[in-house]
Amino acid sequence: MDKETIQIRGMSCAACIRRVENGLKALPGVQEATVNFATEKATVTYDPALLSRPDIDAKITDMGYEPVETVSSEPGQARFDEIQDLKLKLIIGIVLSVLVHGLAMGHLFPFLHHVSPTFLDYAQLILTTPVIFWVGNRFIIGAWKAARQKTSDMNTLVALGSLSAYIYSFAVTIFPGFFSQMGHEAYVYFDGASMIVTLILLGRFLEARAKGKTSAAVKKLVELKPSLARVVRGDSIVEIPIGLLRVGDIFQVRPGDRIATDGEVISGSSAVNEAMLTGESMPVNKSAGALVFGATINQTGALNVRANRVGSDTALAQIIRLVEEAQGSKAPIQRVADRVASVFVPVVLGIAVLTFLLWSYLPAEPSLSRAILNFVSVLIIACPCAMGLATPTAVMVGTGAAAEKGILIKGGEVLENVCKVNTVVFDKTGTLTEGKPQVVDVIPLQEAPRDEILRTAASLESLSEHPLAKSICDKASQSELKLEPVHNFRAISGKGVSGEIGGESVIIGSLRLLQAERIDVYQAVNEAKSLENQGRTVVLVAKSGKIMGLLGISDTLRNSAAPTVEKLKKMNIKIAMITGDNKLVAKATGEALGINEVLAEVLPGDKAGEIRRLQQEGRVVAMVGDGINDAPALSAADVGIAVGAGSDVAVEAGSVTLMTNDLLLVPAAISLSAQTMKVIRQNLFWAFFYNTLGIPVAAGALYPFFGILLTPVIAAAAMALSSVSVVSNSLRLRNALAKFRQ
Repeated sequence: MDKETIQIRGMSCAACIRRVENGLKALPGVQEATVNFATEKATVTYDPALLSRPDIDAKITDMGYEPVETVSSEPGQARFDEIQDLKLKLIIGIVLSVLVHGLAMGHLFPFLHHVSPTFLDYAQLILTTPVIFWVGNRFIIGAWKAARQKTSDMNTLVALGSLSAYIYSFAVTIFPGFFSQMGHEAYVYFDGASMIVTLILLGRFLEARAKGKTSAAVKKLVELKPSLARVVRGDSIVEIPIGLLRVGDIFQVRPGDRIATDGEVISGSSAVNEAMLTGESMPVNKSAGALVFGATINQTGALNVRANRVGSDTALAQIIRLVEEAQGSKAPIQRVADRVASVFVPVVLGIAVLTFLLWSYLPAEPSLSRAILNFVSVLIIACPCAMGLATPTAVMVGTGAAAEKGILIKGGEVLENVCKVNTVVFDKTGTLTEGKPQVVDVIPLQEAPRDEILRTAASLESLSEHPLAKSICDKASQSELKLEPVHNFRAISGKGVSGEIGGESVIIGSLRLLQAERIDVYQAVNEAKSLENQGRTVVLVAKSGKIMGLLGISDTLRNSAAPTVEKLKKMNIKIAMITGDNKLVAKATGEALGINEVLAEVLPGDKAGEIRRLQQEGRVVAMVGDGINDAPALSAADVGIAVGAGSDVAVEAGSVTLMTNDLLLVPAAISLSAQTMKVIRQNLFWAFFYNTLGIPVAAGALYPFFGILLTPVIAAAAMALSSVSVVSNSLRLRNALAKFRQ
């Protein structure tokens, strides 16, 4: 099987994705076809014996879209260009629509009282024409594409409504006598036609702007790669572009540098921050024989490393691939309006045509003019303005209310998914915890005072560059302890530090270090084991050959973590925690928060796999994370919720971003989503209520009994009333989170 990635231009909505996927899957030899709307790319797996790339391109072209031969490496640029195009058209559409409305209400402006009505009609025609055929050309093109595929979608509704109002108004303006023969004053509806296009385009613009950020996640991952590597060439060091690095090359890493690629340490020792891969806040000590990974940060010492994986084989490259695959595998959500449109549009057209035929032949005195008038009345009252506003207005108000509370939601599709979530998976480090090691236990032995233990440890560690040393010094500073001078300081790689304070030898480090220095650790073993069982990193402090006490260092829980878990449980949502930490640390954290489902020692690539496993169990999963290592899982989840204080990559990969570290915003987002979807369903009901009530009247159903005919003026008023009800109902969401008690 061959696999092709094809960039496609011209896709404008979720219906386009479904249409392209179904069209490609129908080709002989296609095993799988998926379309990623964010990057505008289709991935097709096919049998080359039955199909070729030109055949695939021909099918895409036949469906009305444009296949691009060379896939762009900057998908974000294409999205940016689209947003700029939408912005320009939206601004022009608003300006022209306002002018058209002003002319339509000329009787309200004294300076227009002496202007000929015919002149005003022609002026509206001139201003409305570019709105329909340039500002709103995407709707007409989209409707034509749908018609070619014998289907309909939101584009069909918008094009149908705007064109029907425009064509009727055009006819009234050019041929006024034709309509006045019936004894009715001829009205134009250019203002309605222009506003339909402008309002719907506003929703498309907001949606495109939110989606424009999705491809930035991969771009930011790529930016993590260092551009140069310091390669050993004989007795000298040569800087070369990272792309020229080969397996087997020896390269040097200085303190503070990002490691060039995956490899094995051959000399030197250091602490390496691998949080971007593992999520672990604690740095990992590296010495000869240890493995290191590209783009992780070397902190304390210099390393010489032999490259063993380069390019697409590195751990970072695999994470990038996982993010791309997870994003591409998401099926776009089919909008409610599109689903209804597939039935509503043909029905409306059928009723309109039937109305025309009945009024052309059944009355005692058939009238072509009356038949046309009623035909247009049906189309105008069935105009999808309210239906088009039903989702965008609710989404605009709902996401605006969320933003005020610190929740950024990327579009209506995300809102629709959030309320379906029944399982929330939290990353541990940096999400449920602060992500910074802190001294949480000072346990004295030999009757040593706690402050004396902490003062001694901080005095010695003040000369160390290790991150754990900083946490000890910070604790001493908080306790306002005065440090003592240190002599003969020595760092013992990967184990601890030693020196002299007040003429006495001091050793600080692990149990193994003290044992190696022949210090009796018997009294400390049980305490150390107890701390480790609680998920603590244990540091022992010995002075003059005797243990003074132990320090327990841990990543502390966020203040909002426990209340968040409690609130989610009350909402009948299952909770799980996932981490790269060891099982003891993970279990201790889970027990402290009341989380029973704990997934520990999970590597970055496996996090996305764990999310998919939960999805296979029938769960709708939200992933909450903050680190680069969380990006694949955030993309794989039905809803990715990124903590805003975390990495840019996590924020971009997530579909929901919390602008603060307050985890209570997670249940708040779920609650808001449920309320927004409720409002959207109400909006759709009211939009169709006016249509379905008015269509039979516009068709003349009441005329035989009461002599009532619905003129286009009344039809337009009903259409406006439905729009007002939809907007008013959506505005109620402004207070949606005010009642959500944290």
